[in-house]
Amino acid sequence: MIKRIAPHVLRALPAIALFACATFASTQSAAQDTVKVLRIGYQKSGLLAIIKAQHTLDQKLTPLGYTVKWFEFPAGPQLLEALNANSIDFGSTGAPPAVFAQAAGVRFVYVGTEPAGVTNEAVIVKADAPLHTVADLKGKRVALQKGSSSNYLLLALLQKAGLRYTDIQPVYLPPADARAAFENGTVDAWAIWDPYYAAAQHALHARTLADYTSLEAGHNFYEATRDFAQQHPDVVSIVLAQLRSTGVWVNAHPTETVDLIAAQVGLDRAVVDKWVRRVPYGTRPITDDIVRAQQSVADAFYDARLIPQRITVKDNVWQNPAATAKLAAAAAK
Repeated sequence: MIKRIAPHVLRALPAIALFACATFASTQSAAQDTVKVLRIGYQKSGLLAIIKAQHTLDQKLTPLGYTVKWFEFPAGPQLLEALNANSIDFGSTGAPPAVFAQAAGVRFVYVGTEPAGVTNEAVIVKADAPLHTVADLKGKRVALQKGSSSNYLLLALLQKAGLRYTDIQPVYLPPADARAAFENGTVDAWAIWDPYYAAAQHALHARTLADYTSLEAGHNFYEATRDFAQQHPDVVSIVLAQLRSTGVWVNAHPTETVDLIAAQVGLDRAVVDKWVRRVPYGTRPITDDIVRAQQSVADAFYDARLIPQRITVKDNVWQNPAATAKLAAAAAK
């Protein structure tokens, strides 16, 4: 026997359903609000790629309610463009991309640094090219990513050789396109960094024209959006601490590092082995000496008219004494 539903109950059903839906939506919204995301931009080389492969940062941030999302970029300028668009919160680049970004008004801060390698980026030519010194680049076409770390290497090498930047023909291309141009001979030389440099040595038998051996190497930097660093200093400190400990591990375990990331980055193991072994790691805070060195890079780009205005590097250095002291203490061990 089917029982009839009382009219007053039927009238109440839409309200009950609406209440249930509102309760469910509220519960869902609350659950979403508790999920916090740290968006990290990384490149094929560098400690961030290694941390991604090890999943160590996820373990440290999960207790704080964070998940980590990773976004790969071909070079520093593209990564900092994403930082400017608020598409990522944290990333790492060489010294020059940060200079170009500051000159363009990107809202970021330097939060940490790494020592730059001496032999992990270079200006390269084909093995049979009639170019044997940097001076031979006069009038030649040189491929490079504008605003990249290798942009400064090229500029410094030219100055040391008594040439101006306008004495060459720069061809601005991202790494993949630059490699194609280098292979087919539409450029005479290529200014590039690892792992693309190591890959060119391995697969193309490229010859190194010059690297940082005769120059003062710059620094690599970790950057965050200004808002994220100000609002979440605890998260930034955790990331920097993990970078420090991972770097110590990599320096002591190069073979294990190669095994870990060769498949992750999709490169031949011999290529990964080459660049892992020629990069020093040691995350540290931004000191006055590092600011002065970075200011020299910025001034060189301005003097060459490669950035539109003179910048003051220290204006973009993260001011957090507690986090800086903690990282400095770890670096001193």
